[in-house]
Amino acid sequence: MILLTVVIPVYRNEGSIPELLDAVESFDRKLGGDFEAVFVVDGSPDRCYEILRDSLPKRTFKSTLALLSRNFGSFAAIRCGLEIGNGERFAVMAADLQEPPELIIRMDEELRSEDVDVVVGVRELRMDPLAARLPARIFWGLYRRFVVPEIPPGGVDIFACNRAFRDQLLQLEERHSSLIAQIFWLGYRRKLLTYERLERKHGKSAWTLRKKLNYMMDSVFSFTDLPIRLLIRTGAAGMMASVLFGLVVALSRAMGIIAVPGYSATILAIVFFGALNLFGLGVVGSYAWRTYENTKARPLHVVLRMHRNGGT
Repeated sequence: MILLTVVIPVYRNEGSIPELLDAVESFDRKLGGDFEAVFVVDGSPDRCYEILRDSLPKRTFKSTLALLSRNFGSFAAIRCGLEIGNGERFAVMAADLQEPPELIIRMDEELRSEDVDVVVGVRELRMDPLAARLPARIFWGLYRRFVVPEIPPGGVDIFACNRAFRDQLLQLEERHSSLIAQIFWLGYRRKLLTYERLERKHGKSAWTLRKKLNYMMDSVFSFTDLPIRLLIRTGAAGMMASVLFGLVVALSRAMGIIAVPGYSATILAIVFFGALNLFGLGVVGSYAWRTYENTKARPLHVVLRMHRNGGT
């Protein structure tokens, strides 16, 4: 019986793979063989797949290597690994080794010894440069303020859970959503473990500003009605402002300050309500698009190749 499955999404991590495999092999020794690793290569453009395909059969631990047909995103890769895994407990590990590998063992111990269903790794300290720490702090601050107030200040990258939680998580087949937000939305018995995030040794992070913005938008439109509430409040404020402006225009016209009758009021009204209308259409369109995407029922990922290794 496999007691622990470690899921590792891989994307542009060619340089860290040798150290990653050594770290995973240490798990196998500590757990006495009741362990498997599931590597999901998320359409990586480098040689991650080829290196893992050639290296895994030489390692002592049980492993599965899945290659997705294209880059579906880290959350889709994690879901793929959770589906493939056969363990009684599951843990997600980053391939760049910025999260200490021993944290996986700590999370597994908590699942076995404590009455909890999911253990979440919380960054207590980041060794990243200031240029990376500051945007991350702003991003997760906004995330806590507008999306999931329960999420830790430093965000979440890795977690571990039991089979019951895994099964329930996989039932949430939502496209353009956030796996992390889904974890907190599900509830269950949860525990947080703090750790110090290490400095990245190999390669460059693929977590770009564009991906962060898309992630924020997906999370907002999937887990909160904040944009709709903002639209209602903006509309109400705009109506009150229009009434006040109308009074000002009426007084100005009566006092002869406005030379061309109706010109200022007409132009300002067209600009203001035109912008408000576009804003409202954008919000409604975002929700409509996500609803349309969910009705397609497309798979969240497509596995191109899969290799299973029993260890040596």
